[in-house]
Amino acid sequence: MNLKHHFLIAMPNLTGTYFGGTVTYLCEHSDDGAMGLIINRPSELSVAELCDQSELTVGSGQDLATVPVLEGGPVSSEQGFVLHSDDGHFTESAQLGHGLNLTTALGMLEAIAQGKGPYNYLVALGYAGWGSGQLEGELAENAWLTCPATLEILFDVPFEQRVQRAAATLGIDFSLISGQAGHA
Repeated sequence: MNLKHHFLIAMPNLTGTYFGGTVTYLCEHSDDGAMGLIINRPSELSVAELCDQSELTVGSGQDLATVPVLEGGPVSSEQGFVLHSDDGHFTESAQLGHGLNLTTALGMLEAIAQGKGPYNYLVALGYAGWGSGQLEGELAENAWLTCPATLEILFDVPFEQRVQRAAATLGIDFSLISGQAGHA
């Protein structure tokens, strides 16, 4: 099972944990483990403030003060990640497929600040990571619901609606899911 380019939706039994109420985009998944970014947890920090902290000048006409930096996950929370559409030529980005790229290069943030970045992007600090077999174990324990990722949910759906919209791609009303797991 390879869940690259899938969403992990935290089941209600994760409420009260770091991942409670989250939806995570899986950038990588292999026998060695998995890596993803939480896509529905905006921080108090804006992209404009992050640019300022990084000593990058925001170009005129750029309104990055209203664009939040996401809490991407608990691992390396000081490390920046930009998940973005594959429009434009950004050599420092890793191609993920499905029209998406990922970069940790400061040059990408500078391009965004100058209005020369990709059309769609999410800026996150930190990531979610799982060691070999760890995610599969959590899936077996019903900690996550999985569904194929969509660019619409990644870039167009408001943060507070992303869990429900991701679950809806499976025909599920997430508000009706119980926090109690059962076995038939």
